[in-house]
Amino acid sequence: MRVVVVDDDSIVLMSLKTIIEANGIEVCATGKNGQEAIELYRSNKPDVLLSDIRMEGMTGIEAAREIVKEFPDAKILFLTTFSDDEYVVEALKCGAKGYILKQDYEGIVPAINAVHTGQSVFGGEIISKIPSINKEVKVDYEKKNITDKEYDIIKLVAEGLNNKEIASELFLSEGTVRNYLSNILEKLGVRDRTQLVVYYYKHMN
Repeated sequence: MRVVVVDDDSIVLMSLKTIIEANGIEVCATGKNGQEAIELYRSNKPDVLLSDIRMEGMTGIEAAREIVKEFPDAKILFLTTFSDDEYVVEALKCGAKGYILKQDYEGIVPAINAVHTGQSVFGGEIISKIPSINKEVKVDYEKKNITDKEYDIIKLVAEGLNNKEIASELFLSEGTVRNYLSNILEKLGVRDRTQLVVYYYKHMN
């Protein structure tokens, strides 16, 4: 696996590089701002981009928007601090696959691995902040032909559970959960489980 790491704090940047490489993952490039993130993504085509959000010049979110526009399958994992609450929804909307706390050094490598395998990663602290940030009118799921079981799966995805955990919770096979998710994404017109999380919290009371 190849990872590009971007953070405007050189000490944090080197610490992240050391931690990641100590776990057998190649850090193919490092950068210090959003513009460098875009350039490094284009030139390196990494498996995962690990990026800070608040940086001088172009932010990580602005960079992510450009990257996802050019590379729709890009896997971007954001690092943040408690003070970045206002960025949570914007980070999800721009197509990020994960959003974890910078203070959680032990969780960084597992999060990178999870995002690389196609999972979305959102810490409990992050998920808990989304409803208060982005409340809108509740959607009528029945009109979208969403069944009760599909709605249960949507809620569990929004809580941060992966397919295996959802299967265990609902006494289903992982294959059945994957099938349900494919149907849900098609019915709601969203691209992936990250957009599904945004959709759920955007339309709840």
